[in-house]
Amino acid sequence: MTELSTRFNFREIDDKWCVRWEMENLFHAQTDSGKEPYTIVIPPPNVTGILHMGHALNNTLQDIIIRYKRMKGFETLWMPGTDHAGIATQNVVEKQLAKEGKRRQDLSREDFLKRLWDWKKEYGDTIIRQLKKLGSSCDWPRTRFTMDDQYCNAVKEVFVRLYEKGLIYRGEYIINWCPRCHTALSDEEAEHHEIQGSLYYIRYPFKDNPDKGLTVATTRPETMLGDTAVAVNKKDKRYKDLIGKTLILPLMGREIAVISDELVDPAFGTGAVKVTPAHDPNDFEMGKRHNLEFINILHPDAVLNDQAGDFEGMDRFEAREAVLEALREGKFLEKTEPHTHAVGHCYRCHTVVEPYLSRQWFVKMKPLAKPAIEAVKKGKIAFYPKRWTKVYMNWMESIRDWCISRQIWWGHRIPVWYCERQSCKPIVSLTTPSNCPQCGSTNLKQDEDVLDTWFSSWLWPFATLGWPDKSKDLKYFYPTASLFTAPEIIFFWVARMIMAGLEFMGQIPFSDVYLHGTVRDTKGRKMSKSLGNAIDPLEIIEEYGADALRFSLIINSGQDLFISKEKFEIGRNFANKIWNASRLIMMNASAVDPSFDLSAIKNIKNINLPSQWIVSRFFSTLKKVSLAIEQYRYSEAENSIYEFFWGDFCDWYLEIVKDQWDDPAIQNIAFKVLELSLKMIHPFMPFVTEEIWSQINEGKGSICHQPWPPVHKNLIDNAAEARMQTVIELVTSLRNLRSQWNIKPQEKIQCFFCSRSKEDLELLKSHETILMNLAHMNGLTIDKKAVERKNTATVIVRMIKGAVPLGHLINIKEEKSRILGQIGQQKKASVGLAARLKNKDFLKKAPKEVVDKEKARLESINTKIKELKKVVSCLS
Repeated sequence: MTELSTRFNFREIDDKWCVRWEMENLFHAQTDSGKEPYTIVIPPPNVTGILHMGHALNNTLQDIIIRYKRMKGFETLWMPGTDHAGIATQNVVEKQLAKEGKRRQDLSREDFLKRLWDWKKEYGDTIIRQLKKLGSSCDWPRTRFTMDDQYCNAVKEVFVRLYEKGLIYRGEYIINWCPRCHTALSDEEAEHHEIQGSLYYIRYPFKDNPDKGLTVATTRPETMLGDTAVAVNKKDKRYKDLIGKTLILPLMGREIAVISDELVDPAFGTGAVKVTPAHDPNDFEMGKRHNLEFINILHPDAVLNDQAGDFEGMDRFEAREAVLEALREGKFLEKTEPHTHAVGHCYRCHTVVEPYLSRQWFVKMKPLAKPAIEAVKKGKIAFYPKRWTKVYMNWMESIRDWCISRQIWWGHRIPVWYCERQSCKPIVSLTTPSNCPQCGSTNLKQDEDVLDTWFSSWLWPFATLGWPDKSKDLKYFYPTASLFTAPEIIFFWVARMIMAGLEFMGQIPFSDVYLHGTVRDTKGRKMSKSLGNAIDPLEIIEEYGADALRFSLIINSGQDLFISKEKFEIGRNFANKIWNASRLIMMNASAVDPSFDLSAIKNIKNINLPSQWIVSRFFSTLKKVSLAIEQYRYSEAENSIYEFFWGDFCDWYLEIVKDQWDDPAIQNIAFKVLELSLKMIHPFMPFVTEEIWSQINEGKGSICHQPWPPVHKNLIDNAAEARMQTVIELVTSLRNLRSQWNIKPQEKIQCFFCSRSKEDLELLKSHETILMNLAHMNGLTIDKKAVERKNTATVIVRMIKGAVPLGHLINIKEEKSRILGQIGQQKKASVGLAARLKNKDFLKKAPKEVVDKEKARLESINTKIKELKKVVSCLS
């Protein structure tokens, strides 16, 4: 057994084990090993990605369960990989080109794609290297990429199958269009944010009476240039007689009709709305129903086109101001009101998206959603926390068709070809066709668009395992077990994977979905570069170590995480504690029997109480930790580990036995509890536990392949734990008493214990040495009856009362004066705070949380006053 160095050098140790684990391929999953498989797939980070706190949290959660299951004897596969991230990656390379004074359009498609692949080759594995530094125990040789050749085949297979089944179609519809990225976006990719805008009231004059007209309200006045009707609700009595009348469209002079449609909300604005079928999804539906003209007034870059009359060539927002000015001059703008409304933004570049009439490819989602809804209803898939089940169901039950085509070059090109003869139907094929099967022409052109990134990602659980080939991996490792991800992609990814798994594999892709919280700063703001509040996990690893990062993230986790840099000190300190405790035990392990096992203790009562207690506490903790991991309650598991190892084991047991290291029984128990604790801690803090394990068990192999300790229920003794807890509470009370009375550390105290309980008296007598050592006493008297003594301080633990004479330890007069002074200060604070809480003006203006905080402070002050009065009453 090697002696540990005096300090835990996490930098050296982290790097050492990152290399060793990968060199020895310790995380490789063996197909058909005879073990029960346990599979998780990593949410593939974008190839553009750099490790952030969200990644660190998500991958730590996954690593905990995979290391735990590996130790539990499962054949564990944690499938790694990255996503090609169409829009995001293309944006990165386009920015590079911009620095060279070029645009994407200045290059051929082939040359631009070559630039992208070169970029991917140079930078695409950055986040994989960073995940390794975190300690992620993925099966790294299996790393997949969503544009691998085999994966591309899977994507094409899915497109063709859905097309042949009638679930993929092409058509002209209103879609979300990003003028910056020049591409369509799905509804989920157009994130809506509340903005403070305006509601503009515009009068549309009647053709037969231009001095009068119908007033409409709109938030987007520039789109009026494409209006082809004004709509009212036929149930709205105000406009009953106007239906069918002709209006003149201001600024354009175009005649448009007043129509009735039940989609119109009579309560919005004036109850009359402008209808722009080419620039609004609701207006599109009305346009179809009423056979209206569709007039597109925008170029793809949101600059107005020749359909916009005098406003041609203006940017959409510039045009808005120009249109408003023209309306004012023509006396058509009646009024403007502030109006808060939700506006879609591109999820990648945050540009305001434009509802835009465009020819795109879509997937019919309702047929796919039905079995996915049933799978959750029947409990085949469970969400953690449970509240996300309702969110999932609400979205699935109102699901809309998915726009899957994107007008970019980086991604899976749509496997559709068009013949030069427009009368021929599109050719949908897995391979490039040589000629048109309908007319024989060889002049074919492939669709320019690529598929939405999520169209490849939704296949991740089975495409990574070799589908559509019936591979051994697919047969053995699918379906996967658990999915760990962020709530914001429950629709983008989770729901779609469930649909894809059921459609193409006939099985759910996973049974558990764990949706973790968001990493926020101490003010509750989501961490982001734009806010300047992001903490770089790589900096934390460099400063505190990977174990510190992992442990601190999990112990602070809940619905959301509120962290600051200082909070990572808890993980660093705990790693140091584990190291120092291990070093102490290893330095005193000369008589340890390597074959000794705690299970060999047939009767736990045959060992002394502190050892009974620590063994029982270990297995009680192990039981709680195992259950918490299985139920995805990782913060609870870490808290249990922390309380046991730092509190019970280090602060109490090792302190109690520090003068008993010459006893082989003590060495064996301390060593074995340490060894088992390292196994229990390993999934959470793999680096420090692996290093210590390698030193105390040379030749036994990596700790990650050691069996998870079984819970020996016969060694859990609640009665022993309760007895030892009484001893601990007595020592703690006496230590608190010393602090309360300012008794100097070097001063020893005397104590008189009494109790009517025979069991208590026996407990006190048999553990007199522990009590005297830990409470720093030079005298201890134990009796059935209490003797009244002057100038004593009292402690009470259950039925045991302890009295500590103070006369020779403190200056009674000075101490009494000091405490009375404290009482006076606290009373003054109490009076002032009470008066504030009676002030009606304060109660009216102050936020509720401030008032509640002040009330709690008053209660705390009054409690302190009572405690101080109780203390001073002990003095004569």
